Amino acid sequence: MTEYDATSIVVLTGVEAVRKRPGMYIGSTGERGLHHLLYEVMEKAAAEVLHGRARTVEVTLLADGSARVAHDGVHRHCLADELTTMPTSWRTGRQIIGWYALGLFVVNALTDRLVAEERRDGVTSRQEYARGEPVGPGGTGPDPGTGTGTGTGTGTGSGTGTTITFRPDPEIFPAVSFDRNALAARFRELAVLNRTLDLTLTDERGPVPYSERFHAPGGVREYLALLGADPAGAILVEREDPRMGGSMEIAVDPSGRGGPQVAEFANSLPTRGGSHVAGFQDGVTAALGPDTRLTAVVSVKLDDPEFEGSCRDVLGNGPVRACVAEAVQQALEAWRERTPVN
Repeated sequence: MTEYDATSIVVLTGVEAVRKRPGMYIGSTGERGLHHLLYEVMEKAAAEVLHGRARTVEVTLLADGSARVAHDGVHRHCLADELTTMPTSWRTGRQIIGWYALGLFVVNALTDRLVAEERRDGVTSRQEYARGEPVGPGGTGPDPGTGTGTGTGTGTGSGTGTTITFRPDPEIFPAVSFDRNALAARFRELAVLNRTLDLTLTDERGPVPYSERFHAPGGVREYLALLGADPAGAILVEREDPRMGGSMEIAVDPSGRGGPQVAEFANSLPTRGGSHVAGFQDGVTAALGPDTRLTAVVSVKLDDPEFEGSCRDVLGNGPVRACVAEAVQQALEAWRERTPVN
């Protein structure tokens, strides 16, 4: 019989802990986890745009299997610290991409090569890592030119930019090829759910160049078109409500052209039901009756989202239901009063 005591316990820390049990941090080492790395870096860049500290984000899939994420602003925090220090607590608040924002340390640990470059005040600094460990001392030098983080755009007058280029480690991931179509679909969602986001995806891996821009200043109204509904006649509900600790953005097509369907999101993550959807249904029933079937997009952004279910995709924040129901009921009742009955 095998004995197990305190001497059998192995304590892993830092990079070793992440590499030994990557699933604990990114969910899987399949395509979902692979894309998680890219989303993590992109979310950092997108946050700079949404907070007005940068204008655009450029994501490029390179021929050697690497991905490059660049924006034309300066990283808020010390980039070297975020790449090399294991967080003592995970981020909370209204993250663009939801509850699983784990930080650049995890990304760095799961790549076989990562290069981070920052341009600030005419000086470029460069850091290089291999499997989470620094390679060489890094350094600074004169700014090689203007442009966005990739060095290929028109750039800003201040000559600032941040670029992170990384290659997923084949020792961790069985397949290290990014799925462009899956990324494009997700970026399209993010642009619609975050109307000031301006994002470009470029793929340099194939013989035919590909580049697509994702920018949706119309917000969730534009998402109705993806559902086959009519954005022009949409009823919009936009409200910040401190009772639920967040905001809601809802678009409803009352024509029924898109059929009975609801696209639902919490902190820009797709969900499978929860308090926001229940609240929407409550509001529709109160305003138009229990048999009403509409096409809608329901998006909430919360300071402290609570996700339930085996896949963490059911929103559990209780106050959200009443707040969404109230807002939807008021909007639909106002629409009904001003709409002539045929």
